Amino acid sequence: MAKIMTAREAINNYIQDGMTVGYSGFVGAAHAEEISLTLGQMFLETGHPCGLTVMYAAGQGDGVSRGMNHLGEEGLVTRVIGGHWGLAPRLQKLALENKLAAYNLPQGVISHLFRDIAAGKPGVLTHVGLKTFVDPRIEGGKLNDMARKSGDLVQLVNINGQERLLYKAIAVDVAVIRATYADTMGNCTMEHEGVLAEAVAVAQAAKNSGGKVIVQVKKIVEHGTLDSRLVKLPGIYVDAVVVAAEENHGQTFGTYYNPAYSGECRVPVDSLAPLALDERKVIARRAAMELVPNAIVNLGIGMPEGVAAVAAEEGLQGMVLTTESGTIGGIPAGGKDFGVTTNPDCVLDQPAQFDFYDGGGLDVAFLGLAQMDKMGNINVSKFGPKIAGCGGFINITQNARKVIYCGTFTAGGLKVAVQNGGLQILSEGKVKKLIDQVEQITFSGEYAREQGQQVLYVTERAVFELTCDGVRLKEIAPGIDLQRDILDQMEFTPLLPDSIPLMPEALFSPEKMGLASCGKNQ
Repeated sequence: MAKIMTAREAINNYIQDGMTVGYSGFVGAAHAEEISLTLGQMFLETGHPCGLTVMYAAGQGDGVSRGMNHLGEEGLVTRVIGGHWGLAPRLQKLALENKLAAYNLPQGVISHLFRDIAAGKPGVLTHVGLKTFVDPRIEGGKLNDMARKSGDLVQLVNINGQERLLYKAIAVDVAVIRATYADTMGNCTMEHEGVLAEAVAVAQAAKNSGGKVIVQVKKIVEHGTLDSRLVKLPGIYVDAVVVAAEENHGQTFGTYYNPAYSGECRVPVDSLAPLALDERKVIARRAAMELVPNAIVNLGIGMPEGVAAVAAEEGLQGMVLTTESGTIGGIPAGGKDFGVTTNPDCVLDQPAQFDFYDGGGLDVAFLGLAQMDKMGNINVSKFGPKIAGCGGFINITQNARKVIYCGTFTAGGLKVAVQNGGLQILSEGKVKKLIDQVEQITFSGEYAREQGQQVLYVTERAVFELTCDGVRLKEIAPGIDLQRDILDQMEFTPLLPDSIPLMPEALFSPEKMGLASCGKNQ
């Protein structure tokens, strides 16, 4: 029978120095904020628990002080195995100062690793990550010297003549999970949560490692009063139930509670407002030309989000948006609500969503273009001292049938004029994004070529494609000078066709493009 206790009691009873703690959650959704906050406070007061290994799949934090940032105290955590680092700057700082061993592995792999630890397997055996920075022939997912000294978490193996990566299993001593209600026997429901994350997998990993499970909830109810169809976490997994303060149990870090996020109701959603005619809209329009009818899609955050607005404006039907957190259908939220969806058709647990992604279920993925090089590699995970992390990027981009990278050609002060069916560069960006060699390989052009994957790189002034011979300039915007505006703003020379087609003039016109009537979108 699960014991009802305070966060301090649960930590005192079950989290000891040197243990490995597995967290479930996504940004702020389903993150056990009360436990994280209390863990940080207790360390500052007593110096314990200390020397912890923390393992989590999706980024959990608000980019300032919440989520994993509570654990950003020197000595509290000495090893972090995380899927995304960008939302936890306090942990980033410790990693950069070499005060903890920092690892970055693909989000989907970590979610699967919890499941395989639970099943007693040696780890996750997968193609995901080959020839990226998590491949042990490159960096092995190690972000600093402490990690390089701490040992390998990824091993290259050969199965039936094929290369695969083995992500090694690690015993989980304590699972930290969030749910909505728990009964007095520890059975937990998640009906107010916007995501299920990997709660079941983390709990099973801890129990089958001989560890403990702590669940944060908003309320305790009598045994037998919960609808068994809503119970996502059985009481046999649960050792401690902690009732959180209201301020530490928001549905996300941006919204306390929205029933449309948890699928309890559907709310009217106005059509997305048309984008202003600028470089972002040009990129989104050209990317949207690659949609096929009834496409199953993943949209990255930032520039790719414009694709949904263009699709709505053009009246494209049937596109189904999915998120790596497990939602299918509806309209994915952004900012501190990222990970949840308004009016989802379905919410899967995160490991199941990555099963679908890894097996090739996505028709097309639209992701950001931060850095690109002559090999077609993309970097979105590390820039100088800044550790962003890969998140679900590697799982998504290695396995979608078609990948469209979306971003401006340069950064840092770029100003353009979209007029007269063409483009004029008013002020060039100070930072070149198409460089000789990316700082870190988050997407491998070499691997994509070997798999025959369709890859496009869409900017406001040019479109490139990945071919078996390298990166090829596919189109150029009307009004753009090839030498001055493209070749001089790159650190490498792409393959150039004898005659370079122009990007369609409709991309640069205030009128609708008529995408719904184009052959590809019918």
